[in-house]
Amino acid sequence: MTLLKVDGLNVHLGGRSILKDVSIAVPEGGLVSILGRNGVGKTTLLRTLSGLYRPASGRVVLSGQDIGGLEPHVVVRRGIAQSPEGRQLFGDMPVLENLRAGALGLSSQEFSSRLEYVTQLFPIISKRGKQLAGSLSGGEQQMVCIARALMCSPRVLLMDEPSLGLAPMIVAQIFELIGSIRADGVAVLLVEQNARMALKTADYAYVLDQGKVVLEGEARTLSADERVVSAYLGG
Repeated sequence: MTLLKVDGLNVHLGGRSILKDVSIAVPEGGLVSILGRNGVGKTTLLRTLSGLYRPASGRVVLSGQDIGGLEPHVVVRRGIAQSPEGRQLFGDMPVLENLRAGALGLSSQEFSSRLEYVTQLFPIISKRGKQLAGSLSGGEQQMVCIARALMCSPRVLLMDEPSLGLAPMIVAQIFELIGSIRADGVAVLLVEQNARMALKTADYAYVLDQGKVVLEGEARTLSADERVVSAYLGG
């Protein structure tokens, strides 16, 4: 069953057409990846789904309700959260306060419950809770970034380049955690430059080029497609 559906989405920024008639679908509990070179509109797509950008036309439908153009805090309440590219933590605030920033509107009891959940996923939080987020390693910051997004109990988690700048061993950990999040019933829409890992993890994938979807299919099928292998997998 489709949870998130994007239909004919067009987005204009600075007088330029960035996304052109983009249509994608994310099923309940699914893991869908968006591939493409830098500058083709992947981050714009996620920011539009988050409410940071307004679509010029097209629909963003979550559980049958059109949420396109809603304010970001309303989108979060509807069930979409984002782990942004570059992590964007509050570096001069402790880890726990960063998590509170992702839990606005929760009662003390709800906050405690979600904190327990993310601490089970990311044990580093129990060790670094009082430490300034900016003093953490890149991998630790990425884990806190994902944990912050999960504090609001999203139904769909948008992830923008979670492996960016991380060592291979940490990348493997991050992707293992993405699998755990998905296993807990959270649908994931993943933008990722590491196409090999993305296709290995995802069920389905879309390829963007110049703001348009130019390829789509089951991840295992795309991983064997000569066009994808040549462009993204070093074939």
